Amino acid sequence: MVLTAPGPVESGPLELRDLPVPDPGPGEVLIRVRANGVCRTDLHVVEGELPEPALPLVPGHQIVGVVERCGPGVGAPAPGRRVGVPWLGGTDGTCPYCRAGVENLCDAPTFTGYQRDGGYAEYAVARADFTLRLPESYPDLQAAPLLCAGLIGYRALRLADVEPLQEIGRLGLYGFGASAHIVIQVARHLGQEVYVVTRGAEGQRFARELGAKWAGGPGEAPPVTLDSAIIFAPAGELVPVALRAVRKGGVVVCAGIHMSPIPEFPYDILWGERVLRSVANLTRADGRELLELAARMKIRTEVEEFPLDAANAALVKLKSGDVRGAAVLVP
Repeated sequence: MVLTAPGPVESGPLELRDLPVPDPGPGEVLIRVRANGVCRTDLHVVEGELPEPALPLVPGHQIVGVVERCGPGVGAPAPGRRVGVPWLGGTDGTCPYCRAGVENLCDAPTFTGYQRDGGYAEYAVARADFTLRLPESYPDLQAAPLLCAGLIGYRALRLADVEPLQEIGRLGLYGFGASAHIVIQVARHLGQEVYVVTRGAEGQRFARELGAKWAGGPGEAPPVTLDSAIIFAPAGELVPVALRAVRKGGVVVCAGIHMSPIPEFPYDILWGERVLRSVANLTRADGRELLELAARMKIRTEVEEFPLDAANAALVKLKSGDVRGAAVLVP
């Protein structure tokens, strides 16, 4: 499914095309795609909210597949190995951020499904050293959402870490899509109470089903003061809402790669050593940690399957908030 010109997903901007099977270059592997998770970042790319994609482009960055062939210089992963390919497709390895161990902030990164073709296809090429080994306990469809929804949520949860004032930490989640339905399970595993604000009765029921202490709609406030909050919805107006909900010394993390403008807000809701921060991309260490944790605690990923040629329809459904869990494309 190829993007030639960004536009509203309702207009069907992705076109089904036959392309040659790509050849892996030095350090790369050719992957036969088995599944690809549909992410809100894909929506931002397809609709043009993220600038300058490498057009024409095959989107998709939650790739689950099997290595078919290795390019020159690749010893692992070997052909036949099942791997995952995340959003961060490569770094320069030499900039100050890479040398400091924060490759997610690399000055010259490449991103899967944005600067290089991704997984909305039968085949994809990836840098071998940026693939991830997947837990055998996860079928292809259930593994796909771990590769971005899970990874970004996990990193956001780590950045939201704050010593609770009570015996039990209180975490707020704003928006309850693919990422939040994974994060809530990790937070509950770590012993936190979770409070969810999301639109739609079905999303609120799903949050309670996965262990939310409370779930309400837009305009409702959690019944307790939160220690920290993660904003998954790409809505800047939620920033002052979340800041008002956290205690002094609390943390609010914006987990999206794109967000609408944040409105002006009074300094007193930030004062008291509250922290407002974003999360950017991921590191390979994040990936290894989450995938090991997922296998140990048996994170449940709920998915809705779509055929590859229904990618536009999957993005429309994601945009409207009608996907329970995560949407996954299957060639």
